Amino acid sequence: MGSDKSVADTEKNGRRERQQTKVSETEIRDRVWQLAEPMCDGEGLELVQVEYRRETGGRILRVYIDKTGGVQLDECAVVSRQLGDLLDVYLDGIGPYNLEVSSPGSDRPLGRASDFERFKGCEAKIRTHRLLDGQKNFTGTLMGMSQELVRLKMDNKVIAIPFAEIQKARLINFSGEYPCL
Repeated sequence: MGSDKSVADTEKNGRRERQQTKVSETEIRDRVWQLAEPMCDGEGLELVQVEYRRETGGRILRVYIDKTGGVQLDECAVVSRQLGDLLDVYLDGIGPYNLEVSSPGSDRPLGRASDFERFKGCEAKIRTHRLLDGQKNFTGTLMGMSQELVRLKMDNKVIAIPFAEIQKARLINFSGEYPCL
């Protein structure tokens, strides 16, 4: 993962100096999650995922929100305004970025361990950090999770993927209705 630099003022021998400190993308995502989740809960929304990454247009901070029945554009706008204000105060110094707030869509990200149980029966794509049985990309039907292992049915066999090894996971063509069974 890449990192950004933030600037901190320090005083040395009566002179003010500026120091560069590195802030990892993971630390930024975690901090945004801490700020956004209680705000979303207060609005009756579920915080689905937070992404922070470099794209061709620069740094993007992407926040996915959802609720039963789906999210409307005005709800995304409200969260964007409120979260933008919070980030201005509590996430100062990470450099320029664009904030995007949206619904998770039909390829809904799966990030929490509970998501793999909640969306049991749904089709999903999972990418792992390292090779497992000679591959990193898996597509199949979620069969739930137990003992930190995500079970995925592929070609009439069930494979177990350690939750800690999952780099990225998404539902495929999710209609918004669950259970998927």
